[in-house]
Amino acid sequence: MRKTLSLLAAAGSALALAACGHNMEQRAATGGLAGAAVAGPVGAVVGAAGGAATSAVADPK
Repeated sequence: MRKTLSLLAAAGSALALAACGHNMEQRAATGGLAGAAVAGPVGAVVGAAGGAATSAVADPK
């Protein structure tokens, strides 16, 4: 249970960091690095996808 809670907290902070950056590439890179630090290769993919999704929502066209 304790490991699950710490993983959820780390994943939440990784998603928050996915919003850092000024364009889609920077946000995806930040999310990927944060995800890799939390959960390895799978976390990198999820973090990069989160960063790209954040960019799509945050940057109106």
